[in-house]
Amino acid sequence: MTDELSLRPVCDDDLPHFFVHEQDPEAAWMAAFGPADPTDRAVFDAHWARIRADPRVVNRTVVVDRAVVGHVAAFPVGEHTEVSYWIDPRRWGRGHATAALSALLREVPHRPVRARAAKDNRASLAVLRKCGFVVVGEDSGFADGRGVEVEEWLLELPAVPADQGGH
Repeated sequence: MTDELSLRPVCDDDLPHFFVHEQDPEAAWMAAFGPADPTDRAVFDAHWARIRADPRVVNRTVVVDRAVVGHVAAFPVGEHTEVSYWIDPRRWGRGHATAALSALLREVPHRPVRARAAKDNRASLAVLRKCGFVVVGEDSGFADGRGVEVEEWLLELPAVPADQGGH
């Protein structure tokens, strides 16, 4: 990747960019567990108001060469921290998701950290593996973004990297 990528806190001016990114049908399909109706701006705004008000959520805007290209977040799910990311589909294949997630993981150093991805979302699974995540289980659930039950991998970035033994 040759572009300069940075993360910064999410601001109000970022939300219209995020909303446009979520309108892409292929991206919504790949993410699977997005909103049932990605065109519903009121639901989108309520979602972002809720997560931006939660001090436990680390939300960052992904900026490349001064353009908003997506967002990345770390958030509590029960006793664990999970991560997620969304990159503008027009920017896919350039390493932005991997670079953004790597930067977020440096900012959120506690481990383990978890993630989920639909089993057929090879690109997201590749991003997670490049960042050190390993599959630790599987699950399934109704995915509003697809309108069907979807199987997913549960992944974890362990406290000790898998390649260092840790036993």
